[in-house]
Amino acid sequence: MTYWSAANVEEVELARELTARWNAEHPEVQVIHQPIPESRSSEEVLLAAIAAKTTPDLCSVIWPGVVEQFVRARALVRLDTFPDFFAVMTARMDSCILEQYRSLDGGFYQIPWKTNPILIQYNKKIFREAGIDEVPRTYSEFLAAGEKVTRDLDGDGRPDRWMMFVNPDVRWWQRFFDFYTFYIAASGGRTLLRGREVAFGDSAAVAVFRFFREGFERGIFPRSGFQGDAFLMGAIAAQITGPWNIPHVEKYKPPGFEYDFMPIPVPDDYEGPSYTYGDPKNIVIFSTCRNPRAAWAFARYLISKEADRLLLERTNQLPIRKDLLTDPRFADYFRSHPMMARFARQIPYTRGVDLVPELKEVFDAISMEFEATCIYGRKTPEEGVRDAVERCRQILME
Repeated sequence: MTYWSAANVEEVELARELTARWNAEHPEVQVIHQPIPESRSSEEVLLAAIAAKTTPDLCSVIWPGVVEQFVRARALVRLDTFPDFFAVMTARMDSCILEQYRSLDGGFYQIPWKTNPILIQYNKKIFREAGIDEVPRTYSEFLAAGEKVTRDLDGDGRPDRWMMFVNPDVRWWQRFFDFYTFYIAASGGRTLLRGREVAFGDSAAVAVFRFFREGFERGIFPRSGFQGDAFLMGAIAAQITGPWNIPHVEKYKPPGFEYDFMPIPVPDDYEGPSYTYGDPKNIVIFSTCRNPRAAWAFARYLISKEADRLLLERTNQLPIRKDLLTDPRFADYFRSHPMMARFARQIPYTRGVDLVPELKEVFDAISMEFEATCIYGRKTPEEGVRDAVERCRQILME
């Protein structure tokens, strides 16, 4: 069998180690590991492989938003046809997490594997010097804190430090880390669609658009990018990011640099748990596989407790597992990486994406209205959301 992993150094090393262990224990079912071929995106590589019928047996570089395209192409094995599928899955995660990955036809074609909950990383020293004693929980608190932080430090009449960078790039995937993350938080954990029906034409979406528009209008979000790492340079006090950024900050932070993470802010009247986007990556078995049962056995090994421990230790990425903070097997890791425990506690309150083939087009439509409304102020938040909803309805009807 052939197994494709991500091509980054940490995941390649993890995949090699897991494959070697499996092969030593299963001489009758040998697995060949290969990093996914390089391209602009893994989705592009996989779609080309599907068209050419050159897909691997298994792959662990699967963004859930592309799965419905694969299902339409009849490129995936339906996993809930294996008798022990639900027992394996529910032993690892709560059913509400699993249900996020049920396809439109009612089946399961992907194994929820790892997640990177999105939070806000902030500079503790800048907050402290600005007189911010508690991290802001609501939009009004965040905007008020932003006005304290944003400053002209050299007296030239222009700000040199801002509250937070919000990427003005209109490419569709940028909206996962601002509008979509904040919408999940503002709506109490909802996603954009119900099946193929648009469901974000609500007060939560309007509140999110208004929050970002006010941030740009007040000047606490810069309208252009930076050369270098603006967070480590102190040009911004906060950034929207995930646990992958911890090793980077630890490696490059200047002496005395202090940071922490806080939940995604919510509308002032919101009450309830703190939700966020999980940026998950999953595992699939392709229909070109000649021995699906053996592939399923290897997939179960990839999500075993031992494999999940190695995933944590080798990559600092979080397996989608409900017992991360209670199972003694993972205790040493979290003792030595205490900040990761904050992200592990967030896992039950993360959401993925809606499983429709037109997801890219949906986010393209949202991104255009986000730019017009939030960045340039050409529409009211109500108008921006209304127009995004209407365009998305047209996309899903085409």
